[in-house]
Amino acid sequence: MQEHRRRASAKLAAQIGVTAVAACLTLAACGGRQSSTPNVPTVHFPVSITAPGGATVTIAKQPHRVVSLSPTATEMLFAIGAGSQVIAVDDQSNYPASAPKTKLSGFQPNIEAIAAYSPDLVVAAEDTGGLVHGVQALNVPMLVEPAAKNLNDSYLQIRQLGAATGRPAEADSLVGKMRSEVGSFVASLSKTSRQVRVYHELDNTYYSATSNTFIGQVYKLFGLTNIADSATSATSDYPQLSAEYIVASNPDLIVLADTKCCQQDLSSVAARPGWSVITAVKTGQVIGADDDIASRWGPRIIDFMRAVAQHVQQVEKAA
Repeated sequence: MQEHRRRASAKLAAQIGVTAVAACLTLAACGGRQSSTPNVPTVHFPVSITAPGGATVTIAKQPHRVVSLSPTATEMLFAIGAGSQVIAVDDQSNYPASAPKTKLSGFQPNIEAIAAYSPDLVVAAEDTGGLVHGVQALNVPMLVEPAAKNLNDSYLQIRQLGAATGRPAEADSLVGKMRSEVGSFVASLSKTSRQVRVYHELDNTYYSATSNTFIGQVYKLFGLTNIADSATSATSDYPQLSAEYIVASNPDLIVLADTKCCQQDLSSVAARPGWSVITAVKTGQVIGADDDIASRWGPRIIDFMRAVAQHVQQVEKAA
């Protein structure tokens, strides 16, 4: 199940709040030390990171027993080469396949179970069930990296994790590569006055995401018009739309972020009553996205953006 939607109630699984990251990163050099872990370079610690909310987390020495309770943070850690320092990840961290998946939960954390791994750093997406207090009672640094509001937040979190694990150069390199690719995607799209309408589907009961969300910001970056923004139900960032509203909005592009949870694809969408007249359905501009990639704010968002950009190009050429 998607990381975003796991945080909500069972009735409104798609609706969660996303927290904007307004954080800064400060490095406190205090003498170098040679790492005893293979392939981990000499780094300078302690490192102090000012987390969202203003609390400062100080990591005294380079961690080699990291526990990640956030699937997005897990992906980030492995992407910056810190995978060898990760000893346990939560039950939702399914990428990469080599991640040491356990029964730990970021939604219902068990402090005793976390302590059993003797971590020297714990990373999570939010403070649930007294997680921060419990981990701090173990005298273990706790870094909370909440759901990103936009790509800049994602870049910041990658850099923070890079600093926290002694991988700042690798983090900077990854962010640089991501920025370059995003720039290429945006540049590949024509600057026309025609509005390209997009419908993002979270599940087959028509929950969607407005431009106030992380994924909505991606569409906004591409200059797309998100049909969820004008819905009367858009009092939430994740409103439930009606089938009639979606058909009337006639999106040029449909993105299905429910291919795994709900087995949706072009054929199933086309079979919905009245949906065959939608432009996106008639032209085949229906993207089957990986639920996890579409709901996380890690490095794989680049794969998602690449697929969307390719389809937008096709829509523009057909106009």
